[in-house]
Amino acid sequence: MKSIIITIGTIIILLAGCASNPNNIEAAYVSPLKYKDYDCDQIALEMDYVGQRTTRLYTRLDSERKKDNAQMGVGLVLFWPALFFLEGGDGPDAAEYAQLKGEFEALRDNSVQRKCALESRSPSDIMEEAREEEEKGGGS
Repeated sequence: MKSIIITIGTIIILLAGCASNPNNIEAAYVSPLKYKDYDCDQIALEMDYVGQRTTRLYTRLDSERKKDNAQMGVGLVLFWPALFFLEGGDGPDAAEYAQLKGEFEALRDNSVQRKCALESRSPSDIMEEAREEEEKGGGS
């Protein structure tokens, strides 16, 4: 009985070290005052930059999560002591991703307050479109 509890505890600890799904990373709070002096053109440029950077980070974080999950699966089936050497976990990229999501929200708040007519897509919209494209491409 004791060995079962130790095994379950070890597995839980190891799973906690895996990289998070980027879809589950919450946006960090960024004050809209950071962008209070921006005009509509500056807001649009910054939203574009933040959107592109967020997309790149999302791709990297999702890839890391998939690698961690694969390593975990192989480790559990073939050689569980190797799981102690998984590097996974959320690193600086996850923190930056949360920060960028917060910055996008602050920029969106400013664009609404200034009544800017921006047709900018949120990073979440971009990711959703990428997933749909991936599913279409994978199903063909």
